[in-house]
Amino acid sequence: MGNMNRPLSPHLQVYKWELHMVLSIFHRVTGVFLSIGLISLMWWLIAAALSESYFTLVQSYIALPFGRVILFSFSISIIYHTLNGVRHLFYDAGMGYDLNTTRNSGRLVVFLTIIFTLGIWYLGYHFAGKI
Repeated sequence: MGNMNRPLSPHLQVYKWELHMVLSIFHRVTGVFLSIGLISLMWWLIAAALSESYFTLVQSYIALPFGRVILFSFSISIIYHTLNGVRHLFYDAGMGYDLNTTRNSGRLVVFLTIIFTLGIWYLGYHFAGKI
């Protein structure tokens, strides 16, 4: 064996990026957003339990653009994480491993995540003043 100048293990520069790779990374990122969203939810529930004035303060933070971004990130994360989790349940059952099915199920997860998230936010704003 001669002296070879190549990596000992494959690196990201070697691979052609595929949808399943991006979805795997996004699954981990949404896990972080879920943690942040749950902390925000706990803060909101604790504020509701403590006092009306503190709850109003927390509500005012949530109404800020940054608070809306956290809520939107939380909602898209929970929807994506759930749909992708169902996709992985099929993998655990031994189904959907062929390349075409993997690509199509990944596209379906992305499509449904967008549709469900926008639908929930539309309904939330549509019915917000009617309740």
